[in-house]
Amino acid sequence: MVERLAPPRTLLTGFAMVESARWHDERLWFAHWGAGEVIAVDADGTAEVMAEGPKQMGWAIDWLPDGRMLTTGPTLTRQETDGTQVTHCARSCGEIVVDPRGRVYINGFDFDFLGGGAPEPGWIDLVEPDGGHRRVAGGLEFPNGMVVTPDGATLVVSESFAGRLTAFDIREDGSLGGRRTWAEGLGPDGICVDADSGIWVQTADTAAHTGNPDAAAGACVRVLEGGEVTHRVETDPACFACTLGGPDGKQLFLLCNEFEGVDQMQAVQQRRSARILVTEAPVPRG
Repeated sequence: MVERLAPPRTLLTGFAMVESARWHDERLWFAHWGAGEVIAVDADGTAEVMAEGPKQMGWAIDWLPDGRMLTTGPTLTRQETDGTQVTHCARSCGEIVVDPRGRVYINGFDFDFLGGGAPEPGWIDLVEPDGGHRRVAGGLEFPNGMVVTPDGATLVVSESFAGRLTAFDIREDGSLGGRRTWAEGLGPDGICVDADSGIWVQTADTAAHTGNPDAAAGACVRVLEGGEVTHRVETDPACFACTLGGPDGKQLFLLCNEFEGVDQMQAVQQRRSARILVTEAPVPRG
Protein backbone atom coordinates (compact mmCIF):
# COMPACT_ATOMS: atom_id res chain seq x y z
CA MET A 1 0.00 0.00 0.00
CA VAL A 2 1.30 3.44 -0.94
CA GLU A 3 1.55 5.81 2.03
CA ARG A 4 0.70 9.47 1.45
CA LEU A 5 2.84 12.17 2.97
CA ALA A 6 1.39 15.17 4.76
CA PRO A 7 0.30 17.95 2.37
CA PRO A 8 3.32 20.17 1.72
CA ARG A 9 3.50 23.75 2.95
CA THR A 10 4.81 26.67 0.91
CA LEU A 11 8.31 27.75 1.86
CA LEU A 12 8.77 30.42 -0.83
CA THR A 13 7.02 31.65 -3.94
CA GLY A 14 7.33 34.39 -6.57
CA PHE A 15 9.99 32.86 -8.82
CA ALA A 16 10.14 32.61 -12.63
CA MET A 17 11.03 28.89 -12.84
CA VAL A 18 12.82 26.80 -10.21
CA GLU A 19 14.95 23.73 -10.97
CA SER A 20 18.02 21.73 -9.88
CA ALA A 21 17.20 21.35 -6.18
CA ARG A 22 20.27 20.62 -4.03
CA TRP A 23 20.94 20.49 -0.27
CA HIS A 24 24.38 21.97 0.39
CA ASP A 25 26.05 23.66 3.35
CA GLU A 26 22.88 23.40 5.48
CA ARG A 27 20.72 25.23 2.94
CA LEU A 28 18.51 24.50 -0.03
CA TRP A 29 20.10 25.68 -3.28
CA PHE A 30 18.44 25.86 -6.68
CA ALA A 31 18.71 27.23 -10.21
CA HIS A 32 16.41 30.19 -10.88
CA TRP A 33 15.67 29.84 -14.57
CA GLY A 34 14.56 33.00 -16.31
CA ALA A 35 16.54 35.14 -13.88
CA GLY A 36 20.00 33.61 -14.30
CA GLU A 37 20.55 33.18 -10.56
CA VAL A 38 21.76 30.51 -8.17
CA ILE A 39 19.78 30.94 -4.95
CA ALA A 40 20.25 29.47 -1.47
CA VAL A 41 17.41 29.34 1.08
CA ASP A 42 17.55 28.95 4.86
CA ALA A 43 15.07 26.79 6.77
CA ASP A 44 13.07 29.90 7.67
CA GLY A 45 12.66 30.85 4.00
CA THR A 46 15.32 33.57 3.81
CA ALA A 47 16.70 33.55 0.25
CA GLU A 48 20.08 34.81 -0.97
CA VAL A 49 21.49 35.05 -4.50
CA MET A 50 24.81 33.19 -4.40
CA ALA A 51 26.02 33.37 -8.01
CA GLU A 52 25.04 34.17 -11.55
CA GLY A 53 23.73 31.41 -13.78
CA PRO A 54 23.27 31.17 -17.53
CA LYS A 55 20.68 33.45 -19.10
CA GLN A 56 18.81 30.48 -20.54
CA MET A 57 16.69 27.47 -19.66
CA GLY A 58 18.04 24.01 -18.92
CA TRP A 59 20.96 24.33 -16.49
CA ALA A 60 21.87 22.81 -13.15
CA ILE A 61 24.35 22.95 -10.26
CA ASP A 62 26.44 20.63 -8.09
CA TRP A 63 29.68 20.76 -6.09
CA LEU A 64 33.15 19.28 -6.23
CA PRO A 65 34.39 17.62 -3.01
CA ASP A 66 36.45 20.74 -2.20
CA GLY A 67 33.29 22.89 -2.20
CA ARG A 68 33.67 24.65 -5.55
CA MET A 69 30.35 24.90 -7.39
CA LEU A 70 29.84 23.62 -10.92
CA THR A 71 27.17 25.08 -13.23
CA THR A 72 26.03 23.53 -16.50
CA GLY A 73 24.94 25.45 -19.58
CA PRO A 74 26.73 26.40 -22.83
CA THR A 75 29.86 25.16 -21.01
CA LEU A 76 30.45 23.57 -17.61
CA THR A 77 31.77 26.36 -15.39
CA ARG A 78 33.42 26.30 -11.96
CA GLN A 79 33.17 28.96 -9.29
CA GLU A 80 36.52 29.53 -7.62
CA THR A 81 36.91 30.38 -3.93
CA ASP A 82 37.18 34.09 -4.78
CA GLY A 83 33.86 33.96 -6.67
CA THR A 84 35.26 34.07 -10.20
CA GLN A 85 33.79 31.78 -12.84
CA VAL A 86 36.11 29.70 -15.03
CA THR A 87 35.53 27.01 -17.65
CA HIS A 88 35.72 23.56 -16.12
CA CYS A 89 34.79 21.68 -19.31
CA ALA A 90 34.06 23.14 -22.74
CA ARG A 91 30.96 21.02 -23.30
CA SER A 92 27.36 22.18 -23.48
CA CYS A 93 25.32 20.16 -20.99
CA GLY A 94 22.11 20.15 -19.00
CA GLU A 95 22.16 18.05 -15.84
CA ILE A 96 25.04 17.10 -13.55
CA VAL A 97 25.86 14.82 -10.64
CA VAL A 98 29.12 14.40 -8.71
CA ASP A 99 29.65 10.94 -7.22
CA PRO A 100 31.14 10.23 -3.74
CA ARG A 101 34.60 9.89 -5.28
CA GLY A 102 34.38 13.31 -6.91
CA ARG A 103 33.76 12.08 -10.45
CA VAL A 104 31.63 14.48 -12.49
CA TYR A 105 28.90 13.20 -14.81
CA ILE A 106 27.04 15.51 -17.18
CA ASN A 107 24.29 14.80 -19.67
CA GLY A 108 22.52 16.41 -22.56
CA PHE A 109 21.22 16.10 -26.10
CA ASP A 110 22.16 17.73 -29.38
CA PHE A 111 18.87 19.03 -30.76
CA ASP A 112 16.99 22.29 -30.26
CA PHE A 113 14.31 21.26 -27.77
CA LEU A 114 13.00 24.78 -27.10
CA GLY A 115 13.00 25.57 -30.81
CA GLY A 116 10.99 22.48 -31.73
CA GLY A 117 13.84 20.47 -33.23
CA ALA A 118 13.38 16.78 -34.00
CA PRO A 119 14.44 14.66 -31.00
CA GLU A 120 17.79 12.91 -31.10
CA PRO A 121 19.28 10.41 -28.63
CA GLY A 122 20.91 11.92 -25.56
CA TRP A 123 24.10 11.03 -23.74
CA ILE A 124 26.06 11.01 -20.47
CA ASP A 125 29.71 12.10 -20.38
CA LEU A 126 32.31 11.69 -17.66
CA VAL A 127 34.34 14.86 -17.13
CA GLU A 128 38.04 14.19 -16.60
CA PRO A 129 40.10 16.17 -14.05
CA ASP A 130 41.85 18.03 -16.89
CA GLY A 131 38.51 19.25 -18.29
CA GLY A 132 38.27 16.66 -21.02
CA HIS A 133 35.20 14.48 -21.34
CA ARG A 134 34.39 11.02 -22.63
CA ARG A 135 31.11 9.36 -23.52
CA VAL A 136 29.97 6.75 -20.98
CA ALA A 137 26.35 6.26 -22.11
CA GLY A 138 24.22 7.09 -25.14
CA GLY A 139 20.87 6.35 -26.69
CA LEU A 140 18.93 8.11 -23.93
CA GLU A 141 15.46 9.55 -24.51
CA PHE A 142 15.88 13.11 -23.20
CA PRO A 143 18.25 12.56 -20.24
CA ASN A 144 17.31 14.74 -17.29
CA GLY A 145 17.99 14.58 -13.53
CA MET A 146 20.63 12.18 -12.23
CA VAL A 147 21.55 10.73 -8.84
CA VAL A 148 24.20 8.36 -7.52
CA THR A 149 23.18 5.86 -4.85
CA PRO A 150 24.74 6.38 -1.39
CA ASP A 151 27.17 3.49 -1.86
CA GLY A 152 28.52 5.14 -5.01
CA ALA A 153 27.83 2.00 -7.05
CA THR A 154 24.89 3.05 -9.23
CA LEU A 155 24.00 6.08 -11.34
CA VAL A 156 20.30 6.61 -12.09
CA VAL A 157 19.10 9.01 -14.79
CA SER A 158 15.65 10.30 -15.74
CA GLU A 159 14.69 9.54 -19.33
CA SER A 160 11.90 12.07 -19.56
CA PHE A 161 10.63 11.19 -23.04
CA ALA A 162 10.53 7.47 -22.15
CA GLY A 163 8.85 7.97 -18.77
CA ARG A 164 11.41 5.88 -16.93
CA LEU A 165 14.40 5.86 -14.62
CA THR A 166 17.42 4.06 -16.05
CA ALA A 167 20.24 2.69 -13.89
CA PHE A 168 23.91 1.99 -14.61
CA ASP A 169 26.65 0.32 -12.60
CA ILE A 170 29.57 2.68 -12.01
CA ARG A 171 32.79 0.84 -12.84
CA GLU A 172 36.15 1.42 -11.19
CA ASP A 173 37.35 3.63 -14.05
CA GLY A 174 34.17 5.73 -13.95
CA SER A 175 32.61 4.16 -17.03
CA LEU A 176 29.00 2.94 -16.89
CA GLY A 177 27.70 -0.56 -17.52
CA GLY A 178 24.89 -2.92 -16.59
CA ARG A 179 22.22 -0.69 -18.07
CA ARG A 180 18.73 -1.53 -16.80
CA THR A 181 15.33 -0.04 -16.05
CA TRP A 182 14.99 1.11 -12.42
CA ALA A 183 11.30 2.03 -12.76
CA GLU A 184 8.91 3.06 -15.54
CA GLY A 185 5.49 4.60 -16.09
CA LEU A 186 6.72 7.89 -14.59
CA GLY A 187 7.14 11.55 -15.59
CA PRO A 188 10.77 11.95 -14.40
CA ASP A 189 12.57 15.28 -14.22
CA GLY A 190 14.83 16.37 -11.32
CA ILE A 191 15.13 13.51 -8.81
CA CYS A 192 16.73 12.79 -5.43
CA VAL A 193 17.83 9.68 -3.53
CA ASP A 194 17.53 8.78 0.15
CA ALA A 195 19.73 6.76 2.49
CA ASP A 196 17.96 3.52 1.56
CA SER A 197 18.34 4.16 -2.20
CA GLY A 198 14.70 5.12 -2.59
CA ILE A 199 14.29 7.70 -5.35
CA TRP A 200 11.78 10.55 -5.24
CA VAL A 201 10.52 11.14 -8.77
CA GLN A 202 7.67 12.87 -10.54
CA THR A 203 4.69 10.80 -11.72
CA ALA A 204 3.06 10.68 -15.15
CA ASP A 205 -0.53 10.91 -13.83
CA THR A 206 -0.58 14.70 -13.60
CA ALA A 207 -1.89 17.57 -15.66
CA ALA A 208 1.65 18.71 -16.42
CA HIS A 209 2.52 15.42 -18.12
CA THR A 210 -0.82 14.30 -19.57
CA GLY A 211 -2.28 17.61 -20.65
CA ASN A 212 -5.51 16.62 -18.89
CA PRO A 213 -6.74 19.60 -16.84
CA ASP A 214 -8.78 17.25 -14.65
CA ALA A 215 -5.67 15.32 -13.57
CA ALA A 216 -3.83 16.19 -10.37
CA ALA A 217 -1.63 19.26 -10.71
CA GLY A 218 1.44 17.25 -9.75
CA ALA A 219 2.76 14.44 -7.62
CA CYS A 220 6.02 12.82 -6.56
CA VAL A 221 6.50 9.23 -5.45
CA ARG A 222 9.26 7.32 -3.69
CA VAL A 223 10.19 4.35 -5.87
CA LEU A 224 12.57 1.43 -5.25
CA GLU A 225 14.59 -0.40 -7.88
CA GLY A 226 12.16 -2.64 -9.71
CA GLY A 227 9.33 -0.12 -9.59
CA GLU A 228 7.76 -0.55 -6.14
CA VAL A 229 6.19 2.73 -5.01
CA THR A 230 6.19 3.21 -1.25
CA HIS A 231 5.12 6.84 -0.69
CA ARG A 232 3.40 9.68 -2.57
CA VAL A 233 2.88 13.42 -2.16
CA GLU A 234 0.64 15.73 -4.20
CA THR A 235 1.83 19.16 -5.33
CA ASP A 236 0.27 22.23 -6.89
CA PRO A 237 1.63 23.27 -9.33
CA ALA A 238 3.57 20.33 -10.73
CA CYS A 239 6.93 19.37 -9.24
CA PHE A 240 9.94 19.71 -11.54
CA ALA A 241 12.74 18.90 -9.08
CA CYS A 242 13.15 17.72 -5.51
CA THR A 243 15.77 17.14 -2.85
CA LEU A 244 16.04 15.97 0.76
CA GLY A 245 17.62 18.09 3.47
CA GLY A 246 16.98 19.90 6.72
CA PRO A 247 18.52 19.22 10.15
CA ASP A 248 17.60 15.53 10.10
CA GLY A 249 17.74 15.07 6.31
CA LYS A 250 14.02 14.24 6.16
CA GLN A 251 12.63 17.47 4.76
CA LEU A 252 11.50 16.88 1.18
CA PHE A 253 11.78 20.11 -0.84
CA LEU A 254 9.59 20.20 -3.95
CA LEU A 255 10.33 22.79 -6.65
CA CYS A 256 7.11 23.45 -8.51
CA ASN A 257 6.31 25.29 -11.75
CA GLU A 258 3.33 25.89 -13.97
CA PHE A 259 3.74 24.30 -17.40
CA GLU A 260 1.64 25.04 -20.47
CA GLY A 261 4.00 23.77 -23.14
CA VAL A 262 7.44 24.82 -24.32
CA ASP A 263 6.07 27.71 -26.37
CA GLN A 264 4.50 29.23 -23.23
CA MET A 265 7.56 29.14 -20.99
CA GLN A 266 8.29 32.84 -21.32
CA ALA A 267 4.74 33.75 -20.35
CA VAL A 268 4.89 31.40 -17.37
CA GLN A 269 8.16 32.93 -16.20
CA GLN A 270 6.69 36.42 -16.38
CA ARG A 271 3.89 35.38 -14.02
CA ARG A 272 6.46 34.47 -11.34
CA SER A 273 4.19 31.72 -10.06
CA ALA A 274 6.90 29.12 -9.28
CA ARG A 275 7.05 28.01 -5.68
CA ILE A 276 9.01 25.82 -3.28
CA LEU A 277 7.03 23.39 -1.12
CA VAL A 278 8.27 21.26 1.76
CA THR A 279 7.00 18.21 3.65
CA GLU A 280 8.44 15.40 5.77
CA ALA A 281 9.81 12.23 4.18
CA PRO A 282 10.13 8.80 5.86
CA VAL A 283 13.83 8.24 5.12
CA PRO A 284 16.64 10.85 5.32
CA ARG A 285 18.81 11.95 2.42
CA GLY A 286 21.47 9.61 1.12
